[in-house]
Amino acid sequence: MCQLLSMNCNTPTDIVFSFEGFRRRGGLTDEHADGFGIAFFEGKGVRLFRDDKPSAHSPVADLVRQYQIKSTNVIAHIRKATQGQVNLANTHPFERELWGQYWVFAHNGNLENFHFSHAEYFNPVGETDSEQAFCFILEQLRQKYPTRPNNQAIFQEVKMLSEKIRAYGTFNFILSNGDWMMAHCSTNLHYIVRKAPFGEAHLIDEDMSIDFNKETTPNDQVAVIATLPLTLNETWTPFAKNTLLLFQNGQPIHL
Repeated sequence: MCQLLSMNCNTPTDIVFSFEGFRRRGGLTDEHADGFGIAFFEGKGVRLFRDDKPSAHSPVADLVRQYQIKSTNVIAHIRKATQGQVNLANTHPFERELWGQYWVFAHNGNLENFHFSHAEYFNPVGETDSEQAFCFILEQLRQKYPTRPNNQAIFQEVKMLSEKIRAYGTFNFILSNGDWMMAHCSTNLHYIVRKAPFGEAHLIDEDMSIDFNKETTPNDQVAVIATLPLTLNETWTPFAKNTLLLFQNGQPIHL
């Protein structure tokens, strides 16, 4: 299956260190070689980079490393195809507009026989179960709420929809509208919150370390979410199965 990486923080931060370890799993240290993508929220806009080539060897991934974009919400994905051909249309993350905001979604898992029809607002472009699920969630939100409700209502609706969709199979996903990030664990997902006092971290997939104390301020708070832990010497928290968490300003919020 695929793997997920995301970051939510209280100040614009670059994800280069985590992404360098993560991208190596796309065809070098692991088998997720059917494309990759990464989305950065910047104000009301989104920078979205995708390639249907393995992330470990992709010039697009090299560009992301060199660019060092800072963002408060980032979603990345490396693909091992289960449904749909290997092409750009089927490469995560997926992006749509809802209530005047961009929404970005990436999924790890496989949903057997999940289909929906008669969509009025949101339809998939590619062939994946993942994009079908994303469009279904947004369609249900838009049908129920013509205008944007509060965060509590959105969270509860996404939670209910997630329970319906995971009946079809494995449904780990990351969803963000740039204000916050939701992460749903069906089988396997981990997170870490980095805050003062910061220390050093060493990647699992690359001989690379960073001293966050030299790269941050005492007020910084950064939550990183990944399918599997990315570092050797930090304590990652596993999600409980079949749970949805909301992250805002670099910390999990319990709604």
